[in-house]
Amino acid sequence: MISHKKYMQHAISLAKKGGNSVCPNPAVGCLIVKRGQIVGKGYHKICGGKHAEKIALDEAGNKANNSIMYVTLEPCSHWGKTPPCTEEIVNAGVREIVVGMKDPNPRVNGCEILKLRGLRTRIGILEKECMKLNEGYIKYVKKKVPFVCLKAGMSLDGKIATVIGKSKYITGKESLEMVHKLRNDIGLVMVGINTIIKDDPLLDTRLIKGEDTIKLIIDTNLKISLKAKAMKNPKNVIIACSERAPKVKMKKLEKMGVRIIKTKTKNNLVDLNKAMKQLAKLGYYNVLLEGGSLINASMINEKLVDKVMLFTSSKIIGDDGKGVIGPLGIKELNKAISLKDTHIKKIGKDILVEGYL
Repeated sequence: MISHKKYMQHAISLAKKGGNSVCPNPAVGCLIVKRGQIVGKGYHKICGGKHAEKIALDEAGNKANNSIMYVTLEPCSHWGKTPPCTEEIVNAGVREIVVGMKDPNPRVNGCEILKLRGLRTRIGILEKECMKLNEGYIKYVKKKVPFVCLKAGMSLDGKIATVIGKSKYITGKESLEMVHKLRNDIGLVMVGINTIIKDDPLLDTRLIKGEDTIKLIIDTNLKISLKAKAMKNPKNVIIACSERAPKVKMKKLEKMGVRIIKTKTKNNLVDLNKAMKQLAKLGYYNVLLEGGSLINASMINEKLVDKVMLFTSSKIIGDDGKGVIGPLGIKELNKAISLKDTHIKKIGKDILVEGYL
């Protein structure tokens, strides 16, 4: 009996190799199997590059005839930067296709087309895992805003800093390494200007020697210092500011290579909804929010946070420390935010709680 789940799991592991370089395209992995042997495999490596199906078909060559294809996402059926994969699949003589999840893009109808062309089609194999792989892409397609994961390292009593703002390091080495891997996987780190001014963070991936991250800084009045550590590579910096921010500094930053997102103010601050929509238009659909309590609360209040990852140490800081999330205006317990699909795991001496809003 063919183990469809085994092959799909292999395809998912391939898809993960694409990382954030595929944005704004989805991460896709593909296997071609014939008589129980893998004859071709591929994954989408970079936006504008060959699709996973094409790479796998090229590797399989003539062996693709009368084979089974496993692909994590429904094959494309329209012309874009590359030809439709459905034609490549049919021309190669693939007999059956097993698909992890349907593409949320309404332009894609690959499964139906392949079925009409005579291929046996199965869809929904390890669907939940395939959807998790592309949760950013799914939200991007459906709502035109990025998928935001709020991450924080905090004390046992929910504080991210002491009364005078000291926060290095609340959590342990293992948690820090995991955060750097998260930054590398997601590719874009978001903070507010207060974090830049108080902590002057690098926001990089040095602990795992990963790729340089894109830094999104919410800075209503362009207070950022040109010597801030996050400005080390200006071309990898995006600043969201108010339309009323100083024009001279705005031009100076742009001349350095910084990309500027301008919005009208909302409560005298950057309009976060509009900023997120503009970020999506730039092609970014995954965001790791590492902000302070006020921006964390603002993003939650605007319903822009999809997931939280809270790394909790065994330290106790006290009530005069700075909380992880600022005021949310919740008065009744039945109005409190409850996480869904919650998972708890031990990371070194810390505890990680993650779940979806």
